[in-house]
Amino acid sequence: MLDHADLWIERGERVCLLGRNGAGKSTLMQLLDGSLAPDAGEVVRQTGATVARLEQEVPDAIAGSTFDVVAAGLGEAGRLLARYHDATVRVAHEGSERALKEMERLHHALDTAGAWEIQSRVDTVLLHLGLDPDAAFASLSGGRKRQAMLARALVRDPDVLLLDEPTNHLDVDAIEWMEEFLISRSVTLLFVTHDRAFLRRVATRIVELDRGQLADWGADYDAYLERKDAALAAEAREREEFDKRIARETVRLRSSITARRTLNEGRARALDAMRRERAAWRERAGTVKLQAVEAERSGRMVVEARHVGFAHGARPIVRDLTTTIMRGDRVGLIGPNGSGKTTLIRLLLGELAPDAGTIRHGTGLEIAYFDQLRDQLDPDRSVFDSIADGAEWVKVGGEQRHVHGYLQDFLFPPERARTPVRALSGGERNRLLLARLFTRAFNVLVLDEPTNDLDIETLDLLEQLLLDFEGTLLLVSHDREFLDHVVTSTLVLEGDGRIGEYAGGYTDWLRQRPAPDETPAPAARKPVAAAAPAPAAKQERKRKLSFKETHELAALPDRIDTCEREREALYATLADPALLRDGAAVADAKARLAALDAEVEALTARWEELETIAAQA
Repeated sequence: MLDHADLWIERGERVCLLGRNGAGKSTLMQLLDGSLAPDAGEVVRQTGATVARLEQEVPDAIAGSTFDVVAAGLGEAGRLLARYHDATVRVAHEGSERALKEMERLHHALDTAGAWEIQSRVDTVLLHLGLDPDAAFASLSGGRKRQAMLARALVRDPDVLLLDEPTNHLDVDAIEWMEEFLISRSVTLLFVTHDRAFLRRVATRIVELDRGQLADWGADYDAYLERKDAALAAEAREREEFDKRIARETVRLRSSITARRTLNEGRARALDAMRRERAAWRERAGTVKLQAVEAERSGRMVVEARHVGFAHGARPIVRDLTTTIMRGDRVGLIGPNGSGKTTLIRLLLGELAPDAGTIRHGTGLEIAYFDQLRDQLDPDRSVFDSIADGAEWVKVGGEQRHVHGYLQDFLFPPERARTPVRALSGGERNRLLLARLFTRAFNVLVLDEPTNDLDIETLDLLEQLLLDFEGTLLLVSHDREFLDHVVTSTLVLEGDGRIGEYAGGYTDWLRQRPAPDETPAPAARKPVAAAAPAPAAKQERKRKLSFKETHELAALPDRIDTCEREREALYATLADPALLRDGAAVADAKARLAALDAEVEALTARWEELETIAAQA
């Protein structure tokens, strides 16, 4: 999992840890918080530093209300708060004298401990994550339990916070609040995420775990993508040349004359050493091969809703919805957790009957529903048996394929295919769900939060598959960048049953949605006598560029271009694996890159300033 890996985290840094599913990211976090001990090397923590970790899996032995679970992360003060909260609930429901006295005693204890500020922190986190403090933790869904564990990690205010996929099961509002929370509090953070918008906003440094090694790629995600591609290309060229050297030495050794036995023995030893070095290389994991099996085209109209209404008791979920989904549309559904996105999908697919209005379906619809498949994964069955219910062959794209071969397209080697589902990581389970899904032929694809726990490379491939898919897509997701890349329109649950329809993805919706404080224009008034014109303000004299500034402006583009060329050359240098072995050279190159970034930013700002003055003159 880790092979002589080095990592350091400074106070106030927010480090994003990237890596393929199964690369060892969660293992690294367990090493950092002390849950695991390393086989070699050491983990050094600042004296007295506290570390809190959000795990991917929710521990089983947790009981009490949501408030109790979240407050438990605060130690003794948290336990006092939890008991006080329970006492207030009992007083509200029972009104007993005994509960009232206990509440007063705990109130005094909290005063003495100065714990009221902590209660405010707990209440704030519960509010923004949309959690009911009085709900029994055991009765919560898996997603809600994980949100409660996230809340417990956030309220602890540790010296180092370790978050493993913190955006899973959060709606967009909660994700954006968490971004502000982490940035404004200058939290020292190591986090794993597939949410690229969250990564870009929060990370101050990107570190990647690849084949047991940790590499530092700086803070810019787009620069990381470019430099990573260059590094992989350089590695491929180096390995190709090494393989050619082995082949040449093998041919040379076989064709040399036996009289030069001593030379041959030396060459043989050198060749054996090269072969041992080659065998020790860690091969990069392959990429998932996604292929959708499209059924015959559906009719042009897929779903038509007219004045549809639906409610749960007195709560309206959908109110007067009129929309038409045509073949080839890719529709995203956006809304807070619990707002009714899944209910809306079930209405559109005909699984629920509307209380009012009509829903009409087109012809020839073959529907695949990702959320339905989640419930069909038996944790006690093996990966192999989960694909075709125990059969050895599966039909994909019109051809028969052995399940082992098909699973390798989803990065499950034969030895992993016999693993029970319960032993898979979250990302591996999602890959298995996708593998099962794509054995079916469909022309309407419904995906409910498909991105949870997927690594970013698999996410990119899923995006490309959906863009190439010629059928109709309904997508529920809180991944803002994924929505922007994939969907052509959005249905937004805006509250009180209102559903807005907007063109484009998430960012397009932000531009189009009404402002929260938007008010109707005031009613027309009767004309009044024209007021006396105000005296014209004295116009500010426009400044012109000086002779020196004119020459500076002319020279700035060349200076910026020179810096950018030097920066690109440094990126190419850092992509050379040979340089990465020289720690001093890497440090010098990174220091020069930081200086160039600052210089380019300053020169660009100065150029824009002078351009503005010149344009106004």
